Amino acid sequence: MNKVDFSFSDLIAGYVTSFSPQKGDFGIFTLKTSDDREFEILLTSKTYANMIRNLGDPYLDCTSYIDSMLIPGRYLFVQGVFYSELNQYTFEAKHIIFVGRTKSEYLFEKSDWWVKQVQQLANFYFKSQFEDGKIDYHKYRTNLSLSGFKEGLNRQETDTISRLIYGFATAYMMTGEDRYIEAAEKGSEYLREHMRFLDESEGICYWYHAIDIKPDGSEHKIFASEFGDDYDAIPAYEQIYALAGLTQTYRITGDPLIMNDIELTLNLFNRYFKDENQGGFFSHIDPITLSPHSDNLGHNRARKNWNSVGDHAPAYLINLWLATEKEEYANLLEYTFDTIEEHFPDYDHSPFVQERFHEDWSHDTTWGWQQNRAVVGHNLKIAWNMMRMYHLKPKEKYVELAQKIATIMPGVGSDQQRGGWYDVLERILEPEQEVHHFVWHDRKAWWQQEQPILAYLILTGSLDNPEYRRLSREATAFYNAWFLDHDEGGIYFNVLANGLPFLLGRTERGKGSHSMSGYHSFELGYLATVYTKLLINKEPMDLYFKPKPKGFKDNILRVAPDILPPGSVRISEVWIDEELHFDFDADNLTIKLPSTQHEMKVRVRVLPTQVYFNATLLDVIEGTAKISLSGLLDANALELLQEELRKATVQPIKRLILLLDELKCISSAGLRALIFTKQKLDPNMEIYVVGASEQIKHFLKMSAFCEGITLLDKYNTVEMIKV
Repeated sequence: MNKVDFSFSDLIAGYVTSFSPQKGDFGIFTLKTSDDREFEILLTSKTYANMIRNLGDPYLDCTSYIDSMLIPGRYLFVQGVFYSELNQYTFEAKHIIFVGRTKSEYLFEKSDWWVKQVQQLANFYFKSQFEDGKIDYHKYRTNLSLSGFKEGLNRQETDTISRLIYGFATAYMMTGEDRYIEAAEKGSEYLREHMRFLDESEGICYWYHAIDIKPDGSEHKIFASEFGDDYDAIPAYEQIYALAGLTQTYRITGDPLIMNDIELTLNLFNRYFKDENQGGFFSHIDPITLSPHSDNLGHNRARKNWNSVGDHAPAYLINLWLATEKEEYANLLEYTFDTIEEHFPDYDHSPFVQERFHEDWSHDTTWGWQQNRAVVGHNLKIAWNMMRMYHLKPKEKYVELAQKIATIMPGVGSDQQRGGWYDVLERILEPEQEVHHFVWHDRKAWWQQEQPILAYLILTGSLDNPEYRRLSREATAFYNAWFLDHDEGGIYFNVLANGLPFLLGRTERGKGSHSMSGYHSFELGYLATVYTKLLINKEPMDLYFKPKPKGFKDNILRVAPDILPPGSVRISEVWIDEELHFDFDADNLTIKLPSTQHEMKVRVRVLPTQVYFNATLLDVIEGTAKISLSGLLDANALELLQEELRKATVQPIKRLILLLDELKCISSAGLRALIFTKQKLDPNMEIYVVGASEQIKHFLKMSAFCEGITLLDKYNTVEMIKV
């Protein structure tokens, strides 16, 4: 066999273990990968570096700081070239990406990272679909180019509209920007008027696959699917994803027309897709007879798969339960997760779950493109959603399966040299094979990065395992380093193993297709924020709603961000039309809405229950007192704050420094307490507020508390003296 003795470029991701600036011409450092392999990396005169950046952020060059930033324990990415020399490989670094300014910092864990990213994504799709700024879904097109321009056929697919509606609704929940909820509501109305097949005699509705807009503006409706292996059938996953945007919009508005569409589609699932005899849901039904047993379905006859069983939960059903807390939806969730736990694990034969089945749950290993192959993301999707379900129905089998998948998958589904997660692999090792082979390529899909990120984030927040924290950070770092398109906007569909965009195929080259339309990237941004802020970093999170008059039953708005560990979060404050509102149940995460005839804009601050206030007098030196504040500053904090101030002012002081780096949140009552406390201090005292988050700075400025004080980002004695 030929030796691999040629040069090639590649990517290494890992943790710095040592740096020797005197070695080589420009220094050598060692990097340990996720699976503990060490690489020796040579710096060159042309090695350059930058900081990881969010969509919309400027390029931040770090080249001149490389030497000082190569400290042990820091995680980073290195693109470079392997050279075969002297019977071994040397690796020269060409490009380094740092994920934070310090060893322990991961910039994507900043409180506003994902909010900004979601806003940038919403703006990208808004501009692409509504280029003149007017929200008109008649202009919507499924296929978008790399730059976001409409291309190809004048096709509108129901699922892609619904997925975009989900994105706009989610962007509104995170930002409160009104045009996003307007786009979500108009999209929901468009689906109802143009894509819905209402069968009143049966009490069901189902959704057209697509509409083609003809040159004269009229519509040609496509009933049965025209996509690949689903051709001429009604696939369950298309009906499921038709509800994704509708349900997320309903969470915000309580629109009864949307709820009616959801309930009628659920009737379709329960009457025609559900297998009452052997459990689960069939993957396809015939468009004429609505039977899963029709011979016209060909290889889709009497089949079940991951999408038909497992996709109900994340696509719409969990969000539907969050909006209503109806027992029937909780029971349906439990039914789907019990079905997954019973039939999908196949660990006697493969480290991957089985995904396709015959009617009797025997394994279908010959279907279409999948054969006996594993979709890596589906495994992690099960782990992520099992943890969500465990918080609602604490069955030990749910958390056991989630942890088993989380333990097995890194070694078989992730790229432990470069970071990121693979796409589709062979489920079974052939003789003399040591790794599961790629089906098509070593590329990595954007949606499959979402699954491990969310799986390991919720596992971290629920079980506090440092290994899960490491895996979530590595997965999140790869996604943010390589999938964000800083030139054209949006998210790349696929990247190669080395992080470079894969742009050869038409689907992979676009930002809109049958498979991509603002669902997974928005869902990732939203839930990464929820899990990171509320479960891991113990920070508050603001959510926005816009209820319709008498939309929600009994005028009760449910604002739980996700199915989180019971008792882990509570409502801190509520504003309705920018006025404080006090009629809410903090622990049950419900708000009693006033009876009005107009839409209301509701902002709610959700807070982790484990955030407590602490004030610590650090020292008093030469007339300067330093007090550190951490946790939640609310009305209950007043006594402790005043006690530390009493200690600090036993002797007269000239300067008070309040260190707010660890302060997570200030409530309105807490701010009043702070203003009242300031009133009692010597008016000639210099007061510095140091390290406040942007959210807290904004809160302080809006209250005019900043008059007579100095805001600083970091503690610097010289800077204070100059001021």
